Amino acid sequence: MLALYIHWPYCARICPYCDFNVVRDRGRTDEQAGLVEAILADLEAQAALTGPRRLASIFFGGGTPSLMAPGAVGAVIARARDLFPPDGPIEISLEANPTDAEADRFAALAAAGVNRLSMGVQALDDASLAFLGRNHSADEARRAVAVAARAFPRLSIDLIYARPGQGVADWSGELRQALDLGFEHVSPYQLTIEPETAFGRAVARGAWTPPDEDLAAALYETTQTVLGDAGFDAYEVSNHARGVAARSAHNLHVWRGGDYLGLGPGAHGRLTLDGVRTATVARRRIPDYAAGVAAGTPWSEVAALSPTEAAEERILLGLRTVEGAQLEILAALGLTPDAPPLADLLADGFLALSGPNVAATARGRPVLDALLKALLT
Repeated sequence: MLALYIHWPYCARICPYCDFNVVRDRGRTDEQAGLVEAILADLEAQAALTGPRRLASIFFGGGTPSLMAPGAVGAVIARARDLFPPDGPIEISLEANPTDAEADRFAALAAAGVNRLSMGVQALDDASLAFLGRNHSADEARRAVAVAARAFPRLSIDLIYARPGQGVADWSGELRQALDLGFEHVSPYQLTIEPETAFGRAVARGAWTPPDEDLAAALYETTQTVLGDAGFDAYEVSNHARGVAARSAHNLHVWRGGDYLGLGPGAHGRLTLDGVRTATVARRRIPDYAAGVAAGTPWSEVAALSPTEAAEERILLGLRTVEGAQLEILAALGLTPDAPPLADLLADGFLALSGPNVAATARGRPVLDALLKALLT
């Protein structure tokens, strides 16, 4: 099985917290048409490398892929299906912003094959949205979710918490408001300050200060409580679904260590080539990516992972999920339940055995980075 990740780098504006590979849209019509052709050519070339596979899922991320022409989205989906015929219906996700919520546009994306939309709501009060650099209001977000719910059978939203000045009661109330929108999947992310972003520079010069660790932890616990009480299971550290069917099939494929193609500028991929797990990174600049595809060299980085590196990656991803990581993969690194450090983390209640797997407990999830450091250092 093979999944596809397509990176569409264009955005109407660049959010101050974003460190993804994005550029301002600014009507780059010719460049965008050329990028679609490059993505299709890249898809063909990588299909020749991987050989026959079954398509597991497709995810259009970015950037803002809801800015893609629906015809271009449909062309990528159709070619992927031709190259990697799926066994049956598959999840095809696309990220969107509320400002792109036109009924006709969403209907066209659904007709192109998209069956799951991920909406970047981020907040439900106008002051927070302005601080986050978003170009929609809270009312526009609510209307956009309603429009999306009519067009797509699966709907997810993103929210950002641990914003400056946000207290536990504020976040609890905002989450309860959000639950009235009717989505089945939510990804609540703690605001992370990346050094090379506008927020990173602002924090460095003392313009504002993020919440301290204790408050951030309290906000995290509030997230778990409010969503759990509403019937959402935390099947991954930052992803909650109302039932198993609502979980993201694409993300689960990645977290379980499945192969996936990375298409588009800066996209990351993981492929098994000649029996070796291989990491790929596409050229970041749009002209470089397009020229690289034309020359047969779309990747700026390609690395065969050693068995140790591949196992460590599986553990890093697996322990983020409620399923956990397979004990046999841990054993390949000399980690067994009857010897430190794994035995100590089990005894202290940070990890727990679950059949053939070991998973982080409710106590362990908030300190997952420390657990991984203890296991893998």
